[in-house]
Amino acid sequence: MGVPLLDLQAQNGPLRGEILAAIARVVDSQRFIMGPEVAALEAELSRLLGVEHAVAVSSGTDALLLALMTLGIGPGDEVITTAYSFFASASAIVRLGAKPVFVDIDPETFNIDPAHVDAAITPRTRAILPVHLFGLCADMDPLLASASRAGLPVIEDAAQAIGATYKGRAAGSIGAIGCFSFFPSKNLGAFGDAGLLTTNDAALAAKARLLRHHGEEPRYHHHLVGGNFRMDEIQAAVLRVKAPHLEAWTEARRLNARRYCKMFQAASIAGRVTLPIEPAGFRHIYNQFVIRSPVRDALKAHLDAQGIGNQIYYPLPLHLQPCFADCGGKRGAFPNAERAAADSLAIPVYSELTSDQQDLVVDAVASFVRNNAGAAL
Repeated sequence: MGVPLLDLQAQNGPLRGEILAAIARVVDSQRFIMGPEVAALEAELSRLLGVEHAVAVSSGTDALLLALMTLGIGPGDEVITTAYSFFASASAIVRLGAKPVFVDIDPETFNIDPAHVDAAITPRTRAILPVHLFGLCADMDPLLASASRAGLPVIEDAAQAIGATYKGRAAGSIGAIGCFSFFPSKNLGAFGDAGLLTTNDAALAAKARLLRHHGEEPRYHHHLVGGNFRMDEIQAAVLRVKAPHLEAWTEARRLNARRYCKMFQAASIAGRVTLPIEPAGFRHIYNQFVIRSPVRDALKAHLDAQGIGNQIYYPLPLHLQPCFADCGGKRGAFPNAERAAADSLAIPVYSELTSDQQDLVVDAVASFVRNNAGAAL
């Protein structure tokens, strides 16, 4: 008996009838792009996230690209971001001709280390882009302070963090702009690609909406060169069915995370693999539950053999990606990011995961640790 890393059928199956009815509603309307489902979803997510404006878009990647375009980021500009994240956090910057300036991470949270941000600011810096990685918000107050001193906007990459909070503030509501992904594996997942841009600034929202649709207003009159970043109606309809369940799903993930910590402690291995933390004032929503081991690759092979789902997020930090070679990052430049890439491993934490399945996961990790002295930290 194995345990999958993620079980979408367990989540979507009970909602099948509602989802099919929502899709049928779109089919019957014959409105497939930017119709009433998208408008309703934007209003519902705006309330859910506590933001003034929510702009539905075609993907989380396009949300980042649109955010940068809305802020006028372009050739010759620099954007400070983390060295350890999904590719899109940096690729969106490069696609506009700007340069990502990487900063090392805090080794306990996996997020950008605010202590290194001021030193990375230059006269060409135009924005700071922290990532709320794995569902835990970056430490925003010192980042906002650095941004304020330099007169810079902050773009929150909250692709993995819908429902996370920082000192009572929702991810995506803290900086100038927030960016979310609804990729199917996310805590709130669509049935394809979809994303969201959030802001409390009416002018930024208006510009983002204009850029989302080729800079067009009215039809065939183009004020800006934008893109096709529109969400389709079917994705919006599916998300409208699923969004009311997000809080319950989030609490189930958080319960699973707490249960893991107790199980690892009970198995006397909590000190031999590093578990994720939730600092005071933060609400972690565990898009991933990431453990760390200095013999990660051997542990992964063991879990694979036991049928335990797992995934490396991410095997190569951004500054060492070949396509970013001209951004100046060299091996050894960001040791915490490089160490995380070498020793981190995600294990199942999805909301429908049972305690019996968690027993299997912990037993598999424990059997490896006990049989491998080198796994001790």
